Amino acid sequence: MQIKFSPFFFLFLIMFSVYSQEKEITSKLYETYEAYKEPSLDKRRIKYHEIQPLITEYRKNPKFTVKTVGTSIEGRDLNLISIGKGEISVFLWSQMHGNEPTATLAIFDILNFLDSDDFKAEKKEILDNTTLHFLPMLNPDGAEVYQRRNRLGIDINRDALRLQSPEGSTLKRMRDSLEADFGFNLHDQSTYYNAERTEKPATISYLAPAYNYEKEVNEVRSNAMKVIAFMNDIIQKYAPGQVGKYNDDFEPRAFGDNIQKWGTSAILIESGGYPNDIEKQEIRKLNYVSILSAIYTIANGSYTDISLEDYDKIPENDRKLFDLKIENATYNLLDTDYILDIGINQLEVDKQGNTDFWYSSRILDLGDLSTYYGYETLNANGYTLKDGKVYPEVFGSLQNLEAFDFSTALKQGYTYIRVKEIAPEQLESPYPVNIISEKYEVPQFNLEVGINPTFILERDTKTVYAVINGFLIEMDKAGKSINSYFQGKNGMIYR
Repeated sequence: MQIKFSPFFFLFLIMFSVYSQEKEITSKLYETYEAYKEPSLDKRRIKYHEIQPLITEYRKNPKFTVKTVGTSIEGRDLNLISIGKGEISVFLWSQMHGNEPTATLAIFDILNFLDSDDFKAEKKEILDNTTLHFLPMLNPDGAEVYQRRNRLGIDINRDALRLQSPEGSTLKRMRDSLEADFGFNLHDQSTYYNAERTEKPATISYLAPAYNYEKEVNEVRSNAMKVIAFMNDIIQKYAPGQVGKYNDDFEPRAFGDNIQKWGTSAILIESGGYPNDIEKQEIRKLNYVSILSAIYTIANGSYTDISLEDYDKIPENDRKLFDLKIENATYNLLDTDYILDIGINQLEVDKQGNTDFWYSSRILDLGDLSTYYGYETLNANGYTLKDGKVYPEVFGSLQNLEAFDFSTALKQGYTYIRVKEIAPEQLESPYPVNIISEKYEVPQFNLEVGINPTFILERDTKTVYAVINGFLIEMDKAGKSINSYFQGKNGMIYR
């Protein structure tokens, strides 16, 4: 008996085969990432001079074409790195905002991948069907001082109409000259965004920007939505529930909205927060995997079969995360006990040269924070919040504290230590206490929004937790190894 199959059956088999191949390449990209990670870029606060040797090497490499396509206000070159011979033009630019570098790191990882001899079949399909154009670090002047805006003081992403910035003019000219079919607009967002109504950070957020106030969906925008739905499916494997979607209200000055309007399928990618990933190296990896996988689906055209409903299912971005949330703490004010939640953020302060930072934390909110979440959350039910005390002994220098028993001091309620000599260049305390000068008077403690969060939490008159400059220390876990427990954090210095 001869079995007949409908054409739809064979179409299903083809689609299933392509889908399986894409899943396989995604897994392989993730597993082999370290082989392509650019080792010279291992921190977030990268500068123009750090990427120039890499661009110079690609300029010498016959696989790539490198062109200087513009300059920043301060005269730094803007370079376009291209590879491939396909008809589909894909344009990727990063760091339009100078303090949003994660995707710049990922771009150089992707370039290393494209330059390698691995993944031959997949790369052939990509480079035969697409031409890829990368413009890393669009705002090098902003990157130099680790700030959002350019040297003129404007937000380049709100300069799509006037084109007053040379960086914005370059971006517009490149989009037009490349006649880009797809545009990847690569950013960082605040680490305090979460996926709507969940405690999970929005590690990656997406948007297919609207091109008019009516938020209509044409073929150009729908293609962007489909690729985003594909990328979301990838991220869910490695950061489940940690994807958000930006509000798509039309912003007539923004590049993403206008690039969509000009006929390029614009895909906004925002790198947010990931637990214990201060330098965003895990998010960098997720960028690498998801962008390369997206390029692969663009090259083989499989994204066209994805439903727009998959894009709509991505939860909205929300902004209800704290670095530390303390719930149900008892706080006595004027002889009356109150139950409060406390929202604390560990804020970064750049050091001179903008290559490193220290923390100066603040209380961001107080009261009923039951609709908010924390990267770290402590239920302090039954614990009483008390102000910390100044240790009675005065030390000569910070070096004199190297052998100090911080664990015992904190258990006794001491959160401040006096030091006679504090070097002017010393900005932060390297120890799990705040350092104060010999004459500094610690102000009376009043729990309120805006203050530095330094206090202890007692239960049955015993100190169980200390909060130093917004960092939670659990006394029993820290023990005598409290210095290593506190590593990577800092206390404050008050002179």
